[in-house]
Amino acid sequence: MRNPSDQSAHAYPDHWEADVVLRDGGTARIRPITTDDADRLVSFYEQVSDESKYYRFFAPYPRLSAKDVHRFTHHDFVDRVGLAATVGGEFIATVRYDRIDERGMPAPAPADEAEVAFLVQDAHQGRGVASALLEHIAAVARERGIRRFAAEVLPANTKMIKVFTDAGYTQKRSFEDGAVRLHLDLEPTDRALAVQRAREQRAEARSVQRLLAPGSLAVIGAGRTPGGVGRTILRNVLDAGFTGRVYAVNSALPAPGPDGEPARMDGVPAHRSLADIGDHVDVAIVAVPAERVPEVVADCGEHGVRGLVVLSAGYAERGPAGRERQRELVRQARSYGMRVIGPNAFGLINTAEGVRLNASLAPQLPAAGRIGLFTQSGAIGIALLSGLHRRGAGLSSFVSAGNRADVSGNDLLQHWYDDPDTDVGLLYLESLGNPRKFTRLARRTAAVKPVVVVKGARHSGSAPPGHAVPVTRIPHATVSALLRQAGVIRVDTVTELVDAGLLLAGQPLPAGPRVAILGNSESLGLLTYDACLTEGLRPLRPRDLTTAATPDDFRTALADALHDDGCDAVVVTAIPSVGETGPAAEGEILAEALREACATSPAKPVVVVHVELGALADALAAATSTAPTHEAPPAGAVPPNPASTAATPTTAPDAASSPETHPENTPAASPSRDPGHIPAYPAAERAGRALAEAVKYAEWRRKAADPGRVPEYEGIDESGAAAQIERLLAGHDVGERGITLSPTHAHELLGRYGIAVHPALAAPDPDAAVGAAARLGYPVALKTTAPHLRHRPDLGGVRLDLATEEQLRTAYAELTEALGKPEELQPVVQAMVPRGVDTVVRASVDPAVGAFLSFGLAGAPSELLGDTAHRLVPATDRDVAEQIRSIRTAPLLFGWRGSAPVDTAALEELLLRVSRLVDDHPEIVAVALEPVVVAPQGLAVLGATVRLAPPPARSDLGPRHLPSY
Repeated sequence: MRNPSDQSAHAYPDHWEADVVLRDGGTARIRPITTDDADRLVSFYEQVSDESKYYRFFAPYPRLSAKDVHRFTHHDFVDRVGLAATVGGEFIATVRYDRIDERGMPAPAPADEAEVAFLVQDAHQGRGVASALLEHIAAVARERGIRRFAAEVLPANTKMIKVFTDAGYTQKRSFEDGAVRLHLDLEPTDRALAVQRAREQRAEARSVQRLLAPGSLAVIGAGRTPGGVGRTILRNVLDAGFTGRVYAVNSALPAPGPDGEPARMDGVPAHRSLADIGDHVDVAIVAVPAERVPEVVADCGEHGVRGLVVLSAGYAERGPAGRERQRELVRQARSYGMRVIGPNAFGLINTAEGVRLNASLAPQLPAAGRIGLFTQSGAIGIALLSGLHRRGAGLSSFVSAGNRADVSGNDLLQHWYDDPDTDVGLLYLESLGNPRKFTRLARRTAAVKPVVVVKGARHSGSAPPGHAVPVTRIPHATVSALLRQAGVIRVDTVTELVDAGLLLAGQPLPAGPRVAILGNSESLGLLTYDACLTEGLRPLRPRDLTTAATPDDFRTALADALHDDGCDAVVVTAIPSVGETGPAAEGEILAEALREACATSPAKPVVVVHVELGALADALAAATSTAPTHEAPPAGAVPPNPASTAATPTTAPDAASSPETHPENTPAASPSRDPGHIPAYPAAERAGRALAEAVKYAEWRRKAADPGRVPEYEGIDESGAAAQIERLLAGHDVGERGITLSPTHAHELLGRYGIAVHPALAAPDPDAAVGAAARLGYPVALKTTAPHLRHRPDLGGVRLDLATEEQLRTAYAELTEALGKPEELQPVVQAMVPRGVDTVVRASVDPAVGAFLSFGLAGAPSELLGDTAHRLVPATDRDVAEQIRSIRTAPLLFGWRGSAPVDTAALEELLLRVSRLVDDHPEIVAVALEPVVVAPQGLAVLGATVRLAPPPARSDLGPRHLPSY
């Protein structure tokens, strides 16, 4: 056995370091314990109660001996490992394992069991520290070849027993010698992953809530004279009527007078430092020059501030030096347990009546409403706030994160998921640093409330320079498709973001695509009809009420349409009428008539298209309700948008819930329309687009309840494939890029999953071609495999239906004469297969997104037009059925213009087998099957390439942690 004191037996594992969010929303640093930690360990142990010490050592143990300190700080990072959770650089909890043999005795590798023990400072118990440490020490143990943990716990130590039993690992329990003996299998299970993600959601949501709803707030850097960022923020906080305590902090203020009373700034106490306040501060708004921020962060950390909003500029947007300053800001703040919005942030807003916080540069607090808004850009944030306000939409919360060094859109999704005040989440993003996690969180949130995203910087190839996270290089179209699969409503402009948000926040989801159109202009009705058709909706014949229509006519017609079982949504079109009523009065009267019809009719979405009738839009906007009513949806309707009510999961903290009861699977609530909120649009095209997005989202919601299944197929040799992959990787110098398998190895590997590839025999000369044809049997195809000709059928590199030797020799001569020498063309001979539609099936692994499956028709449709559909792996039967039907050229598969429909069932099975192959073996980083000829009966895979590489890291399967930066 290696000497436990020999810490050099293995290099210090930097990758075990991680920042985690705890149950109460604070952060802690987890890192390996080293020989330099002796004083920290002693100090930590002195702060632990006698009872906790007794639970740890099963006997009174008032202090650690020098031998204990040496043993607990000297590790080899293989057989003996210790991790500590730290806040402010000091230990708050420790965990360690020691590898043991089957008798429970110390053992060197390769024994695969270890004894594990925890100790948590009493002041930090109940924060979920032990649960986080268990996740991380389990990941370390698996990395070091340990598969099981054993632990002895006194029966009275119920908190620690709960940590183990709630973790979700497969376990056994026994009672021996007065102690509970637990054995945990560390192999990750679906239940363990569900528990881990439920804890992640609660912790990250809580960390955002602490920022949005502080009990006290300090503006650090508020100037003594009006103007400037800090003083403006202070004024905005006060003008909004913030319900908590407010302090101003400015180091340049004079010292308090003889009476000890602080100075006043805008009516609130103004101090030189946080220490002078003499009271707890929850959140600090930092508006000082970047070079002074570190001392401010240290002061905040020392005085227990929970979160920072850093408005200061001069960080990564200024170049490499600023980027390093930004990294240090995040590291420093997290070391004290604080989350950071910013730097270079615009601020945050919470309109809840019990908070009323406007800690932003927006001049006024928006109206309270049901929309949550996150932006990375302050300028776009201003535009969105203005646009929503102008159209009568209220907000629940708003965060503009600037450089997004810490708090991101992912954190807001965690918060919105079970926030009872938010029904729709709108995000303006310029980069997706972790698309895999974003997609997972968005899918879960979209199951209970809509998530609408507009992504900037789509074509620039990079995010703005200040952004903290790396940008994935996966094509925008692929990311967009994968987000759509996750239920995200993807729009292209901020105008469309507002349009969709207005509809989804105040109207129920449509049960289908049938749209009734009514109004007082035949021409506008026809334009709306065309706009609906363009967006894939099914508009009914417009009902023309004529220009003489009165508000009562509109009320009656709208009520009739809403009661009609043949329509799922209604578009009301309106132009000014000719009469004595002024435009303002006309708009108000018509708006009231429409609201009355909605209030007494079945819940279906209603939108208004107006032309030169701004008074109607203003009247509808002014009527926006912040306290919506709830009605039962009509029988058989789609599960409606939770506009007006959020689904709030009710799982107990850290409950060992199964995946079936995990919050990700909590069914959505079923509220209906806010009768006062009817969205109005100045153009038919905008209304049609917003309504179409609602229809697609409603369809996704219906299908999300039954996502399909991953079928089990015969002829899958998973263990054989794993062994072959191991041999192939061991026999090559793989490197980061990996290796492309030879055709023989690729075909063998695919064959283990029931994917047969038709052989293609090399034909370096005419005689070899004839010999190959004799082995395969006529008729045959002769084709080139040179990379520069592979996708150029127009050059004649493929000759089909060669039925005789003479035809084959003639074709060979013509091919080489026209295109080049055989060694350049790399010709092959292949047996003919039944005619059909040529398609392409691919699977790829992107480090950020993960594995995804791609499908399209071969040649120009997918390459020139980008007509390719993508789905995340593992794909279900429902996923692939939708995938092959979602491409624009899909009609060619289903009998377009009298052609024979092809065998789509066989195609779906092939896609599912490829998905299963890539999902089972993360070393397979790319598969390309091209072409796949799909015939009326069956299909034929004529070409295949497979690439292997060391499997990319799966951070989403490891212990939860904040992004490293």
